[in-house]
Amino acid sequence: MRRQLFYIPFSLTLLFLLIFILIFGFSFLFFGVVVSAFTKIGFSVGDAFLILVLSLLGSGINIPLMTLRSDIPVVKENYIRIFGISYRVPVRRVIKNETTIAVNVGGAVIPVLISAYLLTRFPSSLLLAGAGILIVTVITHSVARPIRGIGIATPALVPPLAATLAAVLLTSVIQIPGCSVDQCRVVTAYAGGVIGTLIGADLLNLGKIKDLGAPVASIGGAGTFDGIFLSGLIALLLI
Repeated sequence: MRRQLFYIPFSLTLLFLLIFILIFGFSFLFFGVVVSAFTKIGFSVGDAFLILVLSLLGSGINIPLMTLRSDIPVVKENYIRIFGISYRVPVRRVIKNETTIAVNVGGAVIPVLISAYLLTRFPSSLLLAGAGILIVTVITHSVARPIRGIGIATPALVPPLAATLAAVLLTSVIQIPGCSVDQCRVVTAYAGGVIGTLIGADLLNLGKIKDLGAPVASIGGAGTFDGIFLSGLIALLLI
């Protein structure tokens, strides 16, 4: 006798409603944790909410800085028909390309301003933050890859993991007078993840961008925004 072992004890409508409530609940909880972390480093609840919203909305805003021009060789195939037979003849052409270098508001401007605020508020953490920035810069630069038509891209989880590990290790080994472990840790993780990613992925690869054929290459934008945003969030959750 066959028995039905798996079944839903309520309607599909209620199931989707419960899933929505679960997702919304976790999102609200996560948002509350992040806002609470912002308030611990001197921001008000309103400031924390504004920073999160502006960071997400600012990810679509790019401020142009300059235009790079380059010649990109392209090989096209032409066919010549002789006595009823087609012969393929490769032809090399050079295409004039212009790439606009821009800076992303949500992925560069806002995170850098927050980093500057943290370093100003906790100046004793400057040494550890500098070491964290250097470590993340080296690691991020080693994994950053130029992507034709897009720009420079990095694995999303590498910068935040590198920044977090660097902050934990540095604050465990080096004790700075006037800077508690929690304070130094969050500043090192945040500044390291943000500035280290921008330097290692974008700034050190500016020379490669003009040959990628991308119409726009945004510092802190596509390819690196997710890593920078995650670095900031994880750093705040360290508090």
